[in-house]
Amino acid sequence: MKHLWQAFRLIWSAAPISMWQGAIMAVLVALMGTALLGLSGWFITATATATAAGVTLGFKLFGPRAAVRLLALGRAGARYGERVLTHDATLKALSKLRVSLMRRLSRLSLPEMQRLRGPLALTRITADVDALDGIVLRLALPVIAGVLTHVAVFFMLWMLVAPSMAIAIAVGYVGGGAVVLIRLTKATFGPSRTAERANQAMRRDTIGMMRGRADLFLQGQVQSRLADIQQTESEMRSAMRRLDEVDRRSGLILSVVIAVVTGGALALGGQLIASGAVSPAHAAIGFFVAVALGETIMPLRRGIAEIGRIRDAAERVLAHDEQGLGAPRVGGGATGIGLSATGVGFSRNGADAPLLRGVDLEVNAGETVALVGPSGSGKSTLLAILAGTEMAYDGEVRIAGQDLRAFGERELRGLLTLVPQRSALVSGSILANLSLAKEGLSRDEAQAVLQAVQLDRVVENMGGLDAELGESGGGLSGGETRRLVLARALLRHPKVLLLDEPTEGLDTQTAKKVLEGIRDWLPEAAIITASHRETEIAMAQRIVTLTPAA
Repeated sequence: MKHLWQAFRLIWSAAPISMWQGAIMAVLVALMGTALLGLSGWFITATATATAAGVTLGFKLFGPRAAVRLLALGRAGARYGERVLTHDATLKALSKLRVSLMRRLSRLSLPEMQRLRGPLALTRITADVDALDGIVLRLALPVIAGVLTHVAVFFMLWMLVAPSMAIAIAVGYVGGGAVVLIRLTKATFGPSRTAERANQAMRRDTIGMMRGRADLFLQGQVQSRLADIQQTESEMRSAMRRLDEVDRRSGLILSVVIAVVTGGALALGGQLIASGAVSPAHAAIGFFVAVALGETIMPLRRGIAEIGRIRDAAERVLAHDEQGLGAPRVGGGATGIGLSATGVGFSRNGADAPLLRGVDLEVNAGETVALVGPSGSGKSTLLAILAGTEMAYDGEVRIAGQDLRAFGERELRGLLTLVPQRSALVSGSILANLSLAKEGLSRDEAQAVLQAVQLDRVVENMGGLDAELGESGGGLSGGETRRLVLARALLRHPKVLLLDEPTEGLDTQTAKKVLEGIRDWLPEAAIITASHRETEIAMAQRIVTLTPAA
């Protein structure tokens, strides 16, 4: 339950004042409801007893009636306040949590970030954060209100009725209710996790099918994929039916517990009356309070039935939290232009052999160096290290005469730009996509950079800079998307430009013109390319060969 506790603290700390106010209101609701029923029972019984004894003239009616009305109105007001405060605080906390999660995910290393799939990651994060609202609304607040109410009622019954009545009701609810709720937790933990995982798998498979529907159609796999989704849905519905069955059964058992406790309170009250220990009116308090306390345990069913789902969500959210890279680096000024790497090594977690070992590299201003080597030799990983997006490396990397680890994030991005193999565009106009690299970008400069990457005619045929792109650059081919990403990188005017297979998807003639345009646009930049095409290798002044580390 460690993850549940940590997630609860995380959400509570986002709006602590509102949370405490909501908790106080929740306790007041439970206390007022119990007091209302107890007072009403005492009042009815006392009135009936006075009437039977013929002493109604001396019985004070107005005080208890006023107290009943006050408790009824107060309970309604407290319930409204509790709902407003707790839901508002929870929504604010979840909103902050979403932003915090996205910020932490944006600071993952480049390889980890590339392994994320945008729509699937967003769906997963949204579902996990939504699941966490149950920690406060369905678990924490009902438990806090229930425990405090039972403690207060115990002492009230001890003083107003009899110690035996207080002990009997406390043992019945705390003991019997705890046994039922613990068994409910065990019975629903597995089905709750299964239902949530099946639900997420169905979402993931559905999104994948919609995005890849053309390829599935061409390969004749549409019906097969539909069958898989239907099987996943069947598993989800089966788990949900199991949850409903357990929930109904636990509700029945809790109702039996409430009936037994209230019946026991009634019987014990009769014995106390017979022995002359209490009056009938005071004995009625114990019975009606026992009835009212049933409302403190029944609401816990829903939260406990979802505890498996909530626990899994908390674990994933906190795992993202632990993956953050800490506070942004803060560095000093850099001098000179160029890049050097000495003895760079890198090993993946759990790998038996290092991916890179003892790599030495030096690139001067205005020079182009091509990294070549077979697949798996670490070209993309080396670029990620040089770009400062993969910091778990051995050796030393210096950019513009300063150690890479000493750079502040903003300062580093002002000097260096990386274009990885997979880069994303956003839905919107072509000008909007280019403006991500430079605020206040003029249309003339945008046209010039498009010409440098041989994309000006393509954009003109699409309708110009205001032409709208779909999700992930929909409307452009793979090669055109690549060139637009390159254009965006050029607009940053970096001193060091790192390119991972920059002309992938382009014909030889276009690739050569694009590489020439990049150098013309950045004549003084140190450029490093991870290359396998002859065109890219031929444009480099030097070639550095990487071999897989043995």
